Amino acid sequence: MGQTITLIAWGRSSNILQHREHPSPTEQQYPEGTPGLRPVKCNGLHNRRRIPDQLGYSRSEVAESTRRLKEQEDSHDMKLSSLTSAHPALLLASTAAPLASAQPENSTYYNPVLPGWHSDPSCTQVNGTFFCATSTFISFPGLPIYASRDLVDWKLASHAWNRESQLPGVSWSTAGQQEGMFAPTLRHRDGLFYVICEYLGTPDGIVGVVFRSEDPFSDAAWSDPVTFRTERIDPDLFWDDDGKVYVATQGIVLQELNLDTGELSQSPISLWNGTGGVWPEGPHLYKKDGWYYLMIAEGGTATDHSITIARSRNITGPYEAYENNPILTNRGTDEYFQTVGHGDLFQDLSGNWWGMCLATRSGPDFEIYPMGREAVLFAATWDDGEWPVLQPVRGKMSGWTLPPRSRDVPGDGPFNSDGDEYDFEAGTAIPRNLVHWRVPREGAFSVAPGGGLQIVPSRNNLTGTPFSSTTPELSGQRGLSFIGRRQTDSLFTYSVDLAFAPQQVDQEAGVTVFLTQVNHIDLGVVLLPGPSNSSSPSRREREDVQLSLRFRAEGAGVVPAPKTIRVPSEWPAGPIRLQIATANATHYDFAAAPAANPEAAIVVGTASAGLVSGGNGSFVGSLVGAYATCNGAGAGVDCPEGGNAYFSRWRYSGAGQYVSETDVVQRSG
Repeated sequence: MGQTITLIAWGRSSNILQHREHPSPTEQQYPEGTPGLRPVKCNGLHNRRRIPDQLGYSRSEVAESTRRLKEQEDSHDMKLSSLTSAHPALLLASTAAPLASAQPENSTYYNPVLPGWHSDPSCTQVNGTFFCATSTFISFPGLPIYASRDLVDWKLASHAWNRESQLPGVSWSTAGQQEGMFAPTLRHRDGLFYVICEYLGTPDGIVGVVFRSEDPFSDAAWSDPVTFRTERIDPDLFWDDDGKVYVATQGIVLQELNLDTGELSQSPISLWNGTGGVWPEGPHLYKKDGWYYLMIAEGGTATDHSITIARSRNITGPYEAYENNPILTNRGTDEYFQTVGHGDLFQDLSGNWWGMCLATRSGPDFEIYPMGREAVLFAATWDDGEWPVLQPVRGKMSGWTLPPRSRDVPGDGPFNSDGDEYDFEAGTAIPRNLVHWRVPREGAFSVAPGGGLQIVPSRNNLTGTPFSSTTPELSGQRGLSFIGRRQTDSLFTYSVDLAFAPQQVDQEAGVTVFLTQVNHIDLGVVLLPGPSNSSSPSRREREDVQLSLRFRAEGAGVVPAPKTIRVPSEWPAGPIRLQIATANATHYDFAAAPAANPEAAIVVGTASAGLVSGGNGSFVGSLVGAYATCNGAGAGVDCPEGGNAYFSRWRYSGAGQYVSETDVVQRSG
């Protein structure tokens, strides 16, 4: 689906937004096929309560705003140089596609290129297609593989961990909210793709896993993992010239790895402990110009996060730290993109170096960032025998000439930046970008024979009794009856139609913004006891029940009071449309309406996005989706009969993407 990208802004004296059709003075800098852009400066949009619809601007205001953005862009331009002398294998490719340094203009693009929760990216390029994997912790399916031809449009190709049989029982034995699959490394060698990762939270400790595939566009092609035992996270996978395979992990230590058996050489060899920042981790080894370069993350994954580097003539060291470390960070700045770190470097077909790392769109206050840690793209210069120079991460970037825009990517997964239009027609599969919190129970989610997404409720609601050892059946470890997609836009609308005929009190189905079991905001349709009209209600009155809308939230900070209202009697029978929409970049509105008459919508509750920012979910990011529960009724893991929920007309539409505290990129079409 094509998209129009427009920068929108708030006026000083008007509450109305407008976008103009004339091209930006800098539009000629974009590669062929890039939609038109109209940069306009904003004025405090984060502090506004609601997005207006139109805004008038004078030509002088537009010109001044464009001039300021161009000045910012120029300050971040990089001096890029040729790499072909250091990489003879690239000479053929470079004659067909000249290096970006030879181009009269650099490309401009916007971060994050993988918006929404996509932490710890690891990337590689194979025959002109770029592939990236990211962390998923306990969500399932896990370890998504994204593919792109142009570094901007990323398509979900597959998930390396997509079957319970690959790691039987592991998910259900995991109690924590931020355990599971930590920081993968994705590599390609001799026709095979490899994903190495480590799973935390099992009773036996950390389990290292290596998945392989000949076809990264197929879930089924990913192998059962070869497992290995380790005490450290964030594994890198590196082949040396002699064919030996090494894994480097947090610390930073090195061991030789047998990819067929999972056997690790003993004992680990200490390589480098960073520059003194806490948590030296996320290592990646590169061999270039006779040097082994060791790039790591340190400083923790909050606002002190950074990337540092060292090198050695021998893989086992000693490693010499670069005197100008860190080579990438936004710590100690007022930049909108914070937590910059944990990156990977790779080349395009022209020999240009690029990198992807994580960042959080929070600003220095680091208070509201519901999408968590996202993946951002930056250009790099890596001259022969020198240290790599990485471009600072900003929302608007200018660097190497990007490959031509193209969505010619195999597979049936959606592009990450696109919206959802799912009707769950009979015989169709559940869309591949929808995920769960842990491996779900078999049969809990299906497309019904007559159409619609059927969710069989779980006893535990979205909170349950997390971390409990006394009521594990209510802890969520056997899978919540929840399915969602990443929030991938600062401003968006999500809605779904719910057909629900509960038979017992407290049977509930609804929509949620979900970070963890202790950080979520919900709007449910629930069967509740009816109110009594007297101090001594009759048996009939005690047995009366009513269908209600219930808004409630869990999270850190100021939690809004629960709110329950009866479904209006004047609403026609039939499905109820539930909607979550961003009131602005800091708040969500939760609304309901009869699906047959959306104009009758009522806003049931409003909540701060701070409830789903950090807290118990500092490693993850918000999902929006649907759930069903019987709120503890029943026995074991089974609810009483009669509470199945049917969802249809699933819609997610992005409205705008913040690229700074004040600038919004609007997507339409």
